[in-house]
Amino acid sequence: MIALKQVSRLFTVGGQVVRAMDDVSLNIAAGEYVSIMGPSGSGKSTLLNIIGLLDTPNSGKYYLQGHDVTRLDDRQLAAVRNRTIGFIFQFFHLIPRLTAEQNIELPLLLAGVPRQERQARSASLLAAFGLAERKLHRPDELSGGQRQRVAIARAVINRPAILLADEPTGNLDSHSGGEIIDLMEQLNREGLTLIVVTHDPAIGQRASRRIRVVDGRIASDSSG
Repeated sequence: MIALKQVSRLFTVGGQVVRAMDDVSLNIAAGEYVSIMGPSGSGKSTLLNIIGLLDTPNSGKYYLQGHDVTRLDDRQLAAVRNRTIGFIFQFFHLIPRLTAEQNIELPLLLAGVPRQERQARSASLLAAFGLAERKLHRPDELSGGQRQRVAIARAVINRPAILLADEPTGNLDSHSGGEIIDLMEQLNREGLTLIVVTHDPAIGQRASRRIRVVDGRIASDSSG
């Protein structure tokens, strides 16, 4: 599903060139559960952003579902991203003035999906994620764990093939964080490809495949 071929990403900082990704080759199959770990500044978030089509490499090739996406323009990248990839972030990124239901439905609204279908799909996710009684609450009326469940529902309402999570428990207490990991793992068992960036070794070890990034390179890649 995901194939990076000798991908590099360079940034210029203070007049110096920083190789955030340095000649990385990586294959991830459909349905895998992968964690990406490494010290701060190692390049793990850059790797996630390239996989998620939020950033583009300076060199190398990226094949997503067999297609060379390094050849696409911004509009084409956005279209592929919107139908293929869901994102979860540490700080939720919910719209404060919208209810939980409205936040979840937002990707469908932007895609022009009719209201009846939007409501049916959001109602199904609200029920599945234990949020049915909170659907009319705004983010400031929800706990951190509830906000992250809303964010996950929003990320998967378009039925993407891949779910990318960047420090998804970093802003949660241990109990709420455990619930969020359990929820994402359930989605993975249902067939979703799950890729998680985390600083937490306990979370990273839960993945069936564990990649460690150091200085923009893959230092280790283990399974089991």
